[in-house]
Amino acid sequence: MSAPADAPLRVLFCIGVNQNFFDLPTGQGKTVWDGFTSMLTQLYDLPGVTVLGTVDDDQQMVGPSESWPWTCYVLADVVDQPTVAAACNLFRTVQVGEHGLWRYMKIEARLGRPLPEPEAAR
Repeated sequence: MSAPADAPLRVLFCIGVNQNFFDLPTGQGKTVWDGFTSMLTQLYDLPGVTVLGTVDDDQQMVGPSESWPWTCYVLADVVDQPTVAAACNLFRTVQVGEHGLWRYMKIEARLGRPLPEPEAAR
């Protein structure tokens, strides 16, 4: 079953915290958290993005996550690939002190389409 041509992309944004965050002196991570929440706000406000849900695994995962399993995830419907790229670019443009957010965190996006809902779920 194919999705309609004008259907949004289903995107899983995979976000990892890298070693630079853990190298910060105790108590200085709040500036990174402030930058991250600013990025989330901008992501939610980005035209063409509808956030469907989030998952944060920071209680079961301690330490850097350079790849799967990621620290947190954002599931969204996104109008097109350039908007996905704009969402990922927020990690370059959101500032944390004198650095971009990307110094402390990374993002990767997985693009696809929703699976069909089983009849029993409707």
